[in-house]
Amino acid sequence: MIVELDNKEISFKYSLQDTDLEISERGIVGQERALKALRTGLKTNRNGYNLFISGEMGTGKLTSVRQEAENCTDEEMIKDVVYLANPSNPYFPISLCLNKGDGNKLKALLSSATIENYQMVLEEVKNQIPEATRYAALLSKSTFNENNYKVNLVLDRSLDNKRPFIVESHPTFENLFGYADKSEDIPHLAIHIGSYAKASGGFLVLTAAEVLSQKGLWDAIKRHLDSTAMALSTSGVQGSLGKDERIRPEPIALPTKVILLGSEDIFDELCDKDEGFLRLFKVAPQFDYMMEANKENILGTIAYLKKINPNITKEACEEALRYSSSICESRDQLTCQLTLLGDLISEAALYSNGKITGDDIKRAIKDRAELTDLLEDRINQEIKSGELLVSTSGSKVGIINGLAVMDRGAASFGTPAVISATVAPGSEGIVNIEHEAGLSGEIHDKGILILQGYLRKNYARSFPLSIYAGLCFEQNYSEVDGDSASSSELYALLSAIGELPVRQDIAITGSVNQMGILQPVSGINEKITGFYHTCKLCGFTGTQGVIIPKQNIRSLILPYEVEDDIKKGNFHLWALSTIEEGMELLTGLPSSSRDKRGLFKPGSFNRVIEDNLKKLYESGKGN
Repeated sequence: MIVELDNKEISFKYSLQDTDLEISERGIVGQERALKALRTGLKTNRNGYNLFISGEMGTGKLTSVRQEAENCTDEEMIKDVVYLANPSNPYFPISLCLNKGDGNKLKALLSSATIENYQMVLEEVKNQIPEATRYAALLSKSTFNENNYKVNLVLDRSLDNKRPFIVESHPTFENLFGYADKSEDIPHLAIHIGSYAKASGGFLVLTAAEVLSQKGLWDAIKRHLDSTAMALSTSGVQGSLGKDERIRPEPIALPTKVILLGSEDIFDELCDKDEGFLRLFKVAPQFDYMMEANKENILGTIAYLKKINPNITKEACEEALRYSSSICESRDQLTCQLTLLGDLISEAALYSNGKITGDDIKRAIKDRAELTDLLEDRINQEIKSGELLVSTSGSKVGIINGLAVMDRGAASFGTPAVISATVAPGSEGIVNIEHEAGLSGEIHDKGILILQGYLRKNYARSFPLSIYAGLCFEQNYSEVDGDSASSSELYALLSAIGELPVRQDIAITGSVNQMGILQPVSGINEKITGFYHTCKLCGFTGTQGVIIPKQNIRSLILPYEVEDDIKKGNFHLWALSTIEEGMELLTGLPSSSRDKRGLFKPGSFNRVIEDNLKKLYESGKGN
């Protein structure tokens, strides 16, 4: 059944209560699953429980990690670390992990040692710092050397009450793993540790893309994680210990939990190509980019908006929530990328007189669009001047107005895309001209094969499908991918086969399966708005509009000007379920089911198309 959407179905708005703004600050919103996984990974002190955290920018990944790490109050992981001379071989310095505050105590005790009193000093060390007993025993058996009593306190945690949390923004070999001071002659005093060791007993946050961009760095990190401690690299490679590569410090016996922030693509690639990855990174929290628009998440979003600017009104919050849903292309969802809303609030504040109103939000959204719509304006001007052959009125055979979305940075807009089809007798099937020209992606190629399946199922039951058809995106010189134009291509093909004129005042989007059922697509609001702008520039006729899949009704969050012109009857939306419904609307002819003899009703578009397919088959037999 052909359904034109009414004003109620098209309009969308949030309605808040005054009490909804009377809320206190809240934590991370809409990421319960990710936070649970994050807590598991942070609190499990076993080898391999490092974390790879994926998700879009602005979803609260780093903030969440920092907050949850602060709740890990395992004080025995807060240790001082010293490097000491190895009496047997100074180029293999010894590391000791001490209770916080004991590093300075050990340094003070050993620095007081002389040839006359060193035995008394060592007894004091044993009595006051049990963790240093092992080292004191080594010294008591050796000939006195003042270098053996010099302490390199590389980690002083005497004033710390939280486990270390380090974000390494520039991960290089030296920044991560340290270096040896070339001006220092005493090996253990030459050691300068990097962020990996500074995070011992705590957490080190790295960006996966940065790590993988440095040759050899990822393998070095894995080696350190495998050893569960720090081991400075040598052998002349980048990150070696300065002028004397023989310096091999003893690893710090305190694990560092590495937290990688990255994309789903990087995670999948590491899973597929790196055998040791899942063994070392056993926890992988995923931060979602959208969340259910329930009361809890609405209030959490409002709390965030108030944190950005306390002078935001209820009406402004309603408009910001509407914008949040539009990012998700769903009336039932809100974006988890709250920084996008923060940017909008900051821009709206430029127009406010103290209080940020709903009109300020609308103006900020409108100005954003105007600042990025130069290319859209040029395309529409070319349509109006006739340079681009797009019609917004009349009927044509084998020509359909599809809809495409073009991206420019963070902005995107919809535009008409003329799709043409030609048919002749033959056995080649449907020829995808974009594919032949190297401009078709794999998903688009799949969509073309689906069209052949539809023709066989619906029409070629008593005779072979024998056709040579060409499908083309006219005046297109870039790659076409995705299946959102597959219904438009099928309409153009059916029109060409049946020699049936189809309306040019209607643009179409939606994918289709072999059964002829329309399926939802993305970018629905941009596509509708794009054709709306084209029709408005060329002149409204009162009959123009867009066909969308019925499932996309929940995606409709249109600009207010589009909503207003639909309410006035200047523009229309039809939400359909099947190709047959679309053909009825585009041709004005009825569809029909097969009768008891297996025939379509005369005068129906189905009968015309099947008769012409038979003629193509008969014509092809003579060749």
